[in-house]
Amino acid sequence: MDALEQLPVPLLEWFRDNARRLPWREDPTPYHIWLSEIMLQQTRVAAVLDYYKRFLAEAPDVAALAALPEERLMKLWQGLGYYSRARNLQKAAKIIVEGYGGRFPADYAVVRALPGVGDYTAGAVCSIAFGQAVPAVDGNVLRVYARIVGDDGDISTPQMKKEVTRALEKVIPVNAAGAFNQALMELGATVCLPNGAPLCERCPAKEFCAALAQERISELPVKAPKKPRRVEERTVWLIFRGNSVALRRRPGRGLLAGLWEFPNEPGNGPLPGDWGIEARSNEYAGQAKHIFTHIEWHMALREVEAGTDALPSGWVWASGAELEWNYAVPNAFDRALGLAKERLNGGK
Repeated sequence: MDALEQLPVPLLEWFRDNARRLPWREDPTPYHIWLSEIMLQQTRVAAVLDYYKRFLAEAPDVAALAALPEERLMKLWQGLGYYSRARNLQKAAKIIVEGYGGRFPADYAVVRALPGVGDYTAGAVCSIAFGQAVPAVDGNVLRVYARIVGDDGDISTPQMKKEVTRALEKVIPVNAAGAFNQALMELGATVCLPNGAPLCERCPAKEFCAALAQERISELPVKAPKKPRRVEERTVWLIFRGNSVALRRRPGRGLLAGLWEFPNEPGNGPLPGDWGIEARSNEYAGQAKHIFTHIEWHMALREVEAGTDALPSGWVWASGAELEWNYAVPNAFDRALGLAKERLNGGK
């Protein structure tokens, strides 16, 4: 019996005793599993918990999500990043409402075809919510697999993901598929760690793990290095007028599409003259940095006191309360947002 064939029984026993209590596990409806899995993409569990609770309070089911105003959807997602996830959630919700009467489809191919749903998410929903014996292969699962079987293939490649999926299809328990998939993810998240030393003494696979036996834990999994991010210098202006600050909406396509932002431009130049803003003062307010997948923004923040209410077309004056409740400002501008709230809510 190879290592992978030995895995299901000890893994499921370990999961029974060690699974974290998470709200979507306590009420694993298809909607809850789908929402949680989308939120958890590129995001830690601890960061998702409060967002998940707040989101369900306003969109408790697929129909409510489909009907949510876009501004409110973006505001509920503010801080989670990767905002296309939220838009795809709503697109998929509308498809489910219009095509399936609001009832989440149980067919894997239909789920896989929904906007924003890939192989992993479809596998997670169909196995956990519907009990279907389909794998759900994410980064945690790829790492666990590579170490247990001693596979030195590059886990960042589609070929490796297909290989792992085919291997798991042969061992996934038909009567416990959802628990098996969750257990693999849990093992990778809490024991077979990606950064730092894995906790091998706690692992249910320690007796047959190839990486442990061969002393290759630090070598596996193999993953090609990422290309270096492009660094971009930007200047961000906090333009105040009385108890309001200026915001503008980003273009409908591209990075942070359609979200509100503090006006900014590449480089370290002066306040652009074509904005038509009369500046009574223009002061340095600090530095900030934000890392996207392929770009790194280094931002110089400047506070400007506007002499008139005139703003370019499409810009708005936002009060402190409106910043809090109405406008979704991405976390790339967290430092600027904090300064604006301090000024508008506390004054200086």
